[in-house]
Amino acid sequence: MTQHRASQHGPSHGEGDGGRHTDAGPHTDGSPHTDGHRHTAGHGHGHGHHHDGTHLDWNELASLLELQAEIASPAYADAAAWLGTLAAVPGVRRILDVGSGPGVVTSLLAEAFPAAEAVAVDGSPELLALAQARAEVRRIGARVSTVHAELPEAIGSLGRADLIWAGNSMHHMGDQGAALAQFAELLNPGGLMVLVEGGLPTRHLPWHIGIGRPGLEARLDAAHADWFGEMRAELPDAKDEPDDWRALLAGAGLTPAGTRTFLTDVPAPVSPVVRELAVAHYTRLREGCAGRLDADDKATLDRLLDPADALSLHHRTDLFHLTARTVHTARKG
Repeated sequence: MTQHRASQHGPSHGEGDGGRHTDAGPHTDGSPHTDGHRHTAGHGHGHGHHHDGTHLDWNELASLLELQAEIASPAYADAAAWLGTLAAVPGVRRILDVGSGPGVVTSLLAEAFPAAEAVAVDGSPELLALAQARAEVRRIGARVSTVHAELPEAIGSLGRADLIWAGNSMHHMGDQGAALAQFAELLNPGGLMVLVEGGLPTRHLPWHIGIGRPGLEARLDAAHADWFGEMRAELPDAKDEPDDWRALLAGAGLTPAGTRTFLTDVPAPVSPVVRELAVAHYTRLREGCAGRLDADDKATLDRLLDPADALSLHHRTDLFHLTARTVHTARKG
């Protein structure tokens, strides 16, 4: 997540993009979610979260973004390896990770393309510092740099690249087609544009959980879809257009090069880290969606979050983490 920001687009929420892979709206796992990426859409995004609103404080979400991205790292490593079959690895010398958030994907891309400089681009200095620190720990700090930028205004200042990765960040730009056209101008001939948008909503619980009405997560999806539509409508220069990513990429003058979906599957019983992420996810759901849920579902969320309740997320043996993220690619020239 600057930006961070399901099929393909739209309201599928879930943790895991590795960047601010999370759209964290009321759902911190983004899907628009959170991939560990932070959304970089300028105009005040990332400068204040209003409960049951559409503004997000990405610095407040930093630890959650890192958790999400770490859990999704195997899927993003697979995605990066797939990109290596689409782009000549030795020829990729500069990568832009747009909406990098804490830089989990930035480092994965740097490792997948060892001749490249990987640039983390975000609107949060604090998250960029985490991205640089992560690269240092992984001993690739010399090839990872950061750029503080609010997008889409600053797209033109990012410099040329051989690969541009936008993980759940494009949907935080009001005019997605115009932003893609600007990114296309930055690509060197043969360069690859990569969008992580869409997939499937993240699931943590079975349909019947023994509390409240069955089907809770489906109703949370609907609440998130309403939130997502409001968020999109409030963006500067918002344009109502279908999320046909292949068509949008072609409209930017690029040639679609392939689409694949990558799975993150953590079955029950989960580790303490995955359980911690689920608790944080539902905590923000309870805060962010309160005005969109009925009393029964709010009471169910309260029980799920109560450590003293034997059926809470803190103790459940049926808790899991399952999501899918879709990666769309297109080539210049």
